[in-house]
Amino acid sequence: MYFIDISFDCFDSILLILVLQVGLESYNIFYFLSSFAYRSSGAVATINNYNKKNCCSNQNNRKTLIVIFKSSLTEIGFSSKNDNYLLLLTYMNTNAKSKTKDFPKPEKFRRLIGPSFIILALGLGSGEVILWPYLASNYGLGLVWGAVLGITFQFFINTEIERYALVKGESVFVGINKFWRGAAYWFIFSTFIGFGLPGIIAASAKVASALFGWEEHRWLAVLFLVLIGVILSAGKTVYGLMEKLTKTIILIGVPFIFGLAVYLSSSSDWSALANGFVGRGEGFWFIAPGMALATFLAAFAYSGAGGNLNLTQSIYIREKGYGMGKYAQKIAGLFTQKEKHQKIKLAGYDFEHDEKNITNCLTWWRQINLEHLIVFWFVGLVSIVMLMLLAFVTTNGLSGTEQGISFILFEASVIGQSAMPAMGIAFLIVVVIMLFQTQLGVMDSTSRIMAENYAIKILAKSNNQTINLAKIYYVFLWLQISFGIILFLFNVSEPKTLLVLGAVINAFAMLVHVPLVAWLNHKYLPRFCRPGNARKIVMGLISLFLLCFFIFIMINQFFE
Repeated sequence: MYFIDISFDCFDSILLILVLQVGLESYNIFYFLSSFAYRSSGAVATINNYNKKNCCSNQNNRKTLIVIFKSSLTEIGFSSKNDNYLLLLTYMNTNAKSKTKDFPKPEKFRRLIGPSFIILALGLGSGEVILWPYLASNYGLGLVWGAVLGITFQFFINTEIERYALVKGESVFVGINKFWRGAAYWFIFSTFIGFGLPGIIAASAKVASALFGWEEHRWLAVLFLVLIGVILSAGKTVYGLMEKLTKTIILIGVPFIFGLAVYLSSSSDWSALANGFVGRGEGFWFIAPGMALATFLAAFAYSGAGGNLNLTQSIYIREKGYGMGKYAQKIAGLFTQKEKHQKIKLAGYDFEHDEKNITNCLTWWRQINLEHLIVFWFVGLVSIVMLMLLAFVTTNGLSGTEQGISFILFEASVIGQSAMPAMGIAFLIVVVIMLFQTQLGVMDSTSRIMAENYAIKILAKSNNQTINLAKIYYVFLWLQISFGIILFLFNVSEPKTLLVLGAVINAFAMLVHVPLVAWLNHKYLPRFCRPGNARKIVMGLISLFLLCFFIFIMINQFFE
């Protein structure tokens, strides 16, 4: 191994050329530069179109590898696939601007509240409003333990996702792409397949149609989809709009549901609820006989957001300005003309690991855990449990509740008879709004996921560090809306079927991203803010549970 001396003139970055001759079998090259010149001994040479196919020459099992890098890259590495050799290089720079910034001071707690409302609202219209109440209506309250375990799992999953974005000021998608180059393609594919099925808006339209006495709900669902597109396109910034909507709907809807459940329930109902926390049902423990396990897995996956939607939390806290996310930019509305919102830098900034910055970082970490515990875990758990209790009190034992989401209509009827007709109507209105808002949030989150991952691949092929993310976001948004409309036109519109199918797909997506995030935090975060052993064990147990349960479901579905 040897270095070649180069004379520099008129370059703001030092270009280092390394010529390496070894007998290794293969290389994995992480970064390549293309189309820029260097001077050596008075001669000018240009390296064009470096890629994995032509970067190495192989003659008689001896490879010659030339690596060129400059200040826009912080690290370049290459290694043999058989792990016999590893070399990491860092750049040398004379005039480049510093990529480090101070870790921001912690905000007051009340100013932190926001992202957890959005991630909570993403689950309200699926697991909370439909799937868990459906199970309670048909099989009783002995399944409450599953909801508790599911939302607790998601608390740990979400906070580990937040950890990376807090420290790095970038989404986990940017981070995962550092060690898995195919990640962007997977996230785009799995997000579209998992959430492209418009089951939530179909449910909202079906309940609204029943409210107005209409038999057909497909055309109302189409109208709702278009309305979602208009709402998301009209805001000044998409995040600000989403935060205001979700806070308003949750703060109105959850107390209303809680009040109904308390008013209509009896002491025996509360006793059954208490037994459900330890898995004791009416004649069963933990799993009700005859229950469709795919539906239970779907409800478990939607105890909160579910699927790839959990990963959007890293984007939301970046746009909220948590930690190093303070230096990030926001996606503007489609009709916003402010240029500063259009070009967005996806990569975050580092910070010096001095005492002040470390203290700020750890304080932020404690605060966002508390915020997520109160808003997401506690409010979310209360919402699920009260909706299950309400469904159990009003519809358990009635015939016909096993068909689709008809149990919601039975609920409204019983509420109207037990309290007053206006309360039954009010219940349906709240359900319609919560379901609509959830689909709105899902469309926003999935469009963000696909847009960011598409942008990551575009930036990887470009010398630019910024991109018009808003434009890509709205392309994906309206593509999803168009796909949903096409499904409705072909009469694919049964809400519960769409929700269960999508949720099973999303359970597998969680099985993929949970270990990816765990590895990302272990490998790429500074030692002082990496997960502790207890967190690592919890994330490992979550991955193992999801794997075992998913395999069990697949065997049950296809081999029995």
